[in-house]
Amino acid sequence: MINSAVELAAAIRAKEVSPVEVADCYLDRIAELDPKFNAFCFRADDEVRTAAKAAADAVLRCSPEELPPFHGVPLPIKDLVHVQGWPTTYGSLATDRSPQPKPDPIVRRFTEAGFLPLGKTTTSEFGAVPFTESEAQGISRNPWDPDRTPGGSSSGAGVAVIAGMAPVAHAEDGGGSIRIPASCTGLVGLKSTRGLVTNAVVEVEGFATSGVVSRTLADTAAALDVLTRHDPGAWWSQPTPTRSLAGALAVEAPPGLRIGVLTASLIDGITVDPACLTAVGKTLRALEEAGHQIVDKPLPLPKSEELLSTFLKVWNVASAGVPVVDPDRIEPHNRAQREAAKSVDSWTYAESVHQTQVFSRRIVEAFVDNFDLLVTPTMAGLPPKIGAWRESGNPVVAAYPMGVFTSLFNVTGQPAISLPLHHDEASGLPVGVQLVAAPWREDLLLQVSRTLEQALPWTDRRPPLH
Repeated sequence: MINSAVELAAAIRAKEVSPVEVADCYLDRIAELDPKFNAFCFRADDEVRTAAKAAADAVLRCSPEELPPFHGVPLPIKDLVHVQGWPTTYGSLATDRSPQPKPDPIVRRFTEAGFLPLGKTTTSEFGAVPFTESEAQGISRNPWDPDRTPGGSSSGAGVAVIAGMAPVAHAEDGGGSIRIPASCTGLVGLKSTRGLVTNAVVEVEGFATSGVVSRTLADTAAALDVLTRHDPGAWWSQPTPTRSLAGALAVEAPPGLRIGVLTASLIDGITVDPACLTAVGKTLRALEEAGHQIVDKPLPLPKSEELLSTFLKVWNVASAGVPVVDPDRIEPHNRAQREAAKSVDSWTYAESVHQTQVFSRRIVEAFVDNFDLLVTPTMAGLPPKIGAWRESGNPVVAAYPMGVFTSLFNVTGQPAISLPLHHDEASGLPVGVQLVAAPWREDLLLQVSRTLEQALPWTDRRPPLH
């Protein structure tokens, strides 16, 4: 099985493999493995096979140059965005199951690039916490250790790719939901600059964006290239970039970059696991060996309680827009979140949005003055055990160690990537490292990530099921 979406697309264009064979391969893999790991919440196998047959016919009719870049490559969609004719449940029993009349712009861009929707992947209810253990979609399990979470809220996306049920998968990130499952499952996950990839609406005051999880930087760069188009219907959208990220990835990183480091938890009381610190240490040594300079300067971060309080006010209110038909079936933590949102008056909400922008400007300006890149752990700990959140009784509080390093950069809008640069021998689990760049510097982020991919390769690692 070819595990790279870029290589798979090339094989299809060269007629080395048929889109029908590819679809059958992944559908068989899903049938075999998904009952154990629970990556998919909706399947439409007959539609997938029909679309694959049409893609195979197009290969015979068209020259390779006429085919879109990912022609015939299957890609599952997270159950927070619409695919025409399929339901969108938002991971909840409280929502409507009717087929959607039209696709989300993200899905339209994917299909115009040649991707075939493979089904819908599991997510926590409303994407509110970074693991899927829900009443609507059950428990999604980590193929490295089925007693552990694969992270989230793009839980099924991470499981599908690392278990070989898909070559690449759509994911969304509002507080870490691309980077966290990438860290938990040993994948690449890049959250792009605010506004680079547009959804149907501006989600969570611009904290959230779509992207993918994948095995390789090449897949991530090429997939983002098809998403980063000017969107005239969006509230804000940059012009279509003149230079592709895939092209930028082929260029060597500039020498002598200033590398900042952040390893202390942004939330008081959270201890960073030694395995996560080891991963950061390995990364810094590799960057120093590549000729870059480690800079010991702090970011002007707000106090932990101030940052958390402000973030949660915006998150709770802005996340409450999911269409619900039966409020009594919302899970308890999300009912509490919606009640908390109702208690925030419009003046306080406006102040909180303003304050996040003040925080963001202060942090980004200091970042640009002092660093080219920042290195942090992706998470403060290893993937938690299934059900571990019940010890606190509150899944949102249990999520803090998972999102403590990622959510800050949803507020600042900076591009950030999780790379699977370390594997913890004691637990047998992957450990991600997060790299952060200045806004609109996805090119630099990918170039330095490429340096690390060569120094600390990860693509041959497979969970035990392989």
